[in-house]
Amino acid sequence: MRAVVQRVKSASVTVDGERVSEIEAGVLVFLGVARDDTATQLEYIANKIANLRIFEDEDGKMNLSLLETGGAALVVSQFTLYGDCRKGRRPSFINAARPEVANTLYEQFIALLKQQHIPTQGGTFQAMMDVQLINDGPVTILLDSDKQF
Repeated sequence: MRAVVQRVKSASVTVDGERVSEIEAGVLVFLGVARDDTATQLEYIANKIANLRIFEDEDGKMNLSLLETGGAALVVSQFTLYGDCRKGRRPSFINAARPEVANTLYEQFIALLKQQHIPTQGGTFQAMMDVQLINDGPVTILLDSDKQF
């Protein structure tokens, strides 16, 4: 499982001209599910995001987590995080999970964050989405459950 985590002042998702979700301060998470991901990878990434110390404390140092600040999460499914561009000019998505598997894990991921009392919203799975954000910092963190980076 891979995630691109962006600290945001606000973020929203619009599908077919209709706003389907939005948050104020917190994180925007682009989540990619690999074909062999299980609950183990899901829990690792969810816990990592909930506890990442990427928010500033009273001294201006990144020392606080999403749990400590009461921030929200907006989670957008993005299979393209598993695009392999090492050969040719068109990405291969062979390592991305099939949609039915990815959707199940995506929904479970959102539920895990909610269980940790993080206000969490999602995009629309498999939809063409317009994602808007005001990046705070900017702060962008890459996570991989296989710890490849």
